[in-house]
Amino acid sequence: MLTAAQRALLRSVSELAHCNPFLPERVELERAVLGAEFHEGEPVWSQQPEDPERPRENVWRIAAKLEALVEQVRGNASGQELPLYEDAVLHLLYQRYYPKFFAAGFGAQAGSPGRWNFYREFLADWNHFRVPSGDPRHTFACFRQIQRAFEQVFRDIIGGSMPAARLRASIWQSIFTHDMRRYRRTLYSRMGEFATLITGPSGTGKELVARAIAQSRYVPFDERRMAFADEDAASFFPINISALSPTLVESELFGHRRGSFTGAAADRKGWLEMCPESGSVFLDELGDLDPAIQVKLLRVIETRTFHPVGDTAGRQFHGKLITATNRDLAALIRKGQFREDLYYRLCSDQVATPSLAEQLADSPGVLRDLVFYMSRRVAGPEAEELAPEVMDWILANLGADYAWPGNYRELEQCVKNVLIRRNYRPSGAGPSDAVEELTLDVRNGRLSADELLSRYVTLVYSRTGSYEETARRLGLDRRTVKAKIDGNFLRALRRAGA
Repeated sequence: MLTAAQRALLRSVSELAHCNPFLPERVELERAVLGAEFHEGEPVWSQQPEDPERPRENVWRIAAKLEALVEQVRGNASGQELPLYEDAVLHLLYQRYYPKFFAAGFGAQAGSPGRWNFYREFLADWNHFRVPSGDPRHTFACFRQIQRAFEQVFRDIIGGSMPAARLRASIWQSIFTHDMRRYRRTLYSRMGEFATLITGPSGTGKELVARAIAQSRYVPFDERRMAFADEDAASFFPINISALSPTLVESELFGHRRGSFTGAAADRKGWLEMCPESGSVFLDELGDLDPAIQVKLLRVIETRTFHPVGDTAGRQFHGKLITATNRDLAALIRKGQFREDLYYRLCSDQVATPSLAEQLADSPGVLRDLVFYMSRRVAGPEAEELAPEVMDWILANLGADYAWPGNYRELEQCVKNVLIRRNYRPSGAGPSDAVEELTLDVRNGRLSADELLSRYVTLVYSRTGSYEETARRLGLDRRTVKAKIDGNFLRALRRAGA
């Protein structure tokens, strides 16, 4: 029989093993397992620019604690204790083999033959611990999927703010659902049946989210070949609907027969046909999809079948469908531009990407981290010098409260512009933008008398560059001019060159 302390520890480990790793609840569960040994750290898991490879101390402390506990309990658990013992063993095995999965999938051994041969070692541990139920091959495949999903989400979705943490957690649910136990039992083989709809403003990383989901799907392990099925097959098939004509979108998606339209010189398989069972087709800019293709896509979702353009023979779609849009689909439905029945087939799983402004409102320090990551991406080893330069330029010219209407894409362009020209001009900022905005505000009566005076004083000051000259022109005291300057409006005028 287990002691009360052992049973309590196993319950905590069981909850930890099945929680969403990107939610703050993980921290509390680690605290429950470790007690006084818990090491305080950041409230959510996010990649840190100073030391991205820094190990998570609590993870390894828990693994060390489980080593001793599992050996004590092995062979002594029974009845209702068996599931708790099994969860503890699986958690221990996952942590024990995580470095090997990483090396085989992302590290030095990636792509090399025989990189999964450590399955034999894993199987020996499985038998040693007498895992009460389950298939070791399936568990091995689940471990690889969990490790791959964690790396994809952790490394691609950057930011220590709660909006970024919630996005990572939402992606995790899209891959595994909220119930990891149910997923491992049965749903692992059915997640391709559920379409995922990604919504959010332009430039917020919707394609990154789609790739993370697509490249984190379950792939069975073949024990005889010591390899995963479809290991070398492509898994992500993207189509940008707004960049192609309806005819080309239809051809890319469904394929076509030779002569079915002008320019169709040969038969061509579409992404729906080429996509393997473990792959995903991604439709970006879904709101621009032609109504005739919407009807065909609805049939694909309902029956999993389609017909290439100009062909009467049906084909099967075996993969997963992921879509994304920055448009208001509900408004398009009301206007008759998007099918309501298609929308309800696509929204069984939804992920919303936050704007950069939402991240910064929650955690202003995230801007510095994002600038560092983007500097590393565009300048490699020069990032250490470039990132501070970019931050200094942003604070001096755009201000800490700049709204970043272009989101992460705009921030990346800013980093590149500062790298090349030591300057950045927000897109769409023509020479009269700020003045036109002031004119519209006046015309529509949106400004108080004090606000109007402040903006006008600021406008004149932006032209003269002198408090004294501005005061002379407006017949005001110099101190009044200085007090009335609107810093945000002045920066907008300077950005626009007004």
